[in-house]
Amino acid sequence: MSKDGRGRPSRLSIYRAVDDGIAELQGIGGLPGPAVASELWRDIWYEETHNSTAIEGNTLILKQVRMLLEEGRAVGDRELREYLEVKGYADAADWVYAQANDLDAEREEPYLLLSELREIHSRVVASVWDVAPPVNFLPGEGPGSFRLHDILPFTSGMTPAPFTDIHPRITDWLRVANAEPPPGVHLMEHIARIHAEFERIHPFRDGNGRTGRLAMNLILVRRGYAPAIIYKRDRPRYLRALERTDRGEFGPLAEITARAVKDSLDRFLLPALAGPHQMLPISALARKNLTTLALRRAAEKGRLQAQRRATGWYSTKIWVDQYARSRRSRGAR
Repeated sequence: MSKDGRGRPSRLSIYRAVDDGIAELQGIGGLPGPAVASELWRDIWYEETHNSTAIEGNTLILKQVRMLLEEGRAVGDRELREYLEVKGYADAADWVYAQANDLDAEREEPYLLLSELREIHSRVVASVWDVAPPVNFLPGEGPGSFRLHDILPFTSGMTPAPFTDIHPRITDWLRVANAEPPPGVHLMEHIARIHAEFERIHPFRDGNGRTGRLAMNLILVRRGYAPAIIYKRDRPRYLRALERTDRGEFGPLAEITARAVKDSLDRFLLPALAGPHQMLPISALARKNLTTLALRRAAEKGRLQAQRRATGWYSTKIWVDQYARSRRSRGAR
């Protein structure tokens, strides 16, 4: 919570909650690969594909995205380009999630290679560019290739790197992306700095936002973290946070990233993987008819068996089941 105990949790408390969530995840075996938990990753896949493409202006709703990816059906009257954007992103995200394997705590290989960055971009845009290439598209700027011309400053004031500087800046960016956070810098802020610098370089002709978010998630997944899904409802805040990084303010973007990682832990990973007696944050135990707020109030009133820790209330699936039954028996009062 804020310093006075009210309102949104502070940034540091969000960082602690992420650390605790990752510790919980490691305690139950760590991040599973898609081969072990395909249905779990499928749900994350739908959400990320829908929201990340929507941030860039794609108008397909989640139901249309699911039908396109599950059944290959293009439902609705959108332009072909929009369906191909979703398919391309889904293909790239599927490839990124395939990297989610049990990793040693000390990883010797890089978290991200240049060839992998190019692979992500190629998967994101290849099918779209076959039918709707960018305006003034130059030979040599194809999928996976860096742009060969300069870009005008954005309305936010950010000026992408000159195309002649892309190779050395990406080389330096990869060095930072594959390094550990500097002393005193939380991993979420380190990840935010990496993401912001990629968007400042803007190495590709198009698709930099989608590629940047997927590259960020590849790094997170290889570190054993949940992927960060930036929801379309948070688009204005996300874009403002990116703008603030141009002034050296990385905290807001780091907080958005941390909240997104925590949300993936609570919505998808911990509920699916934890046993019935595993202590979890109540946000990971919320249900359609039992919100996090309702569970917190029940815990505060002693109706839900729970434990209060530094980062909030914790309970178990068993205890929440017991509370849900007692709630029904007394008329959901």
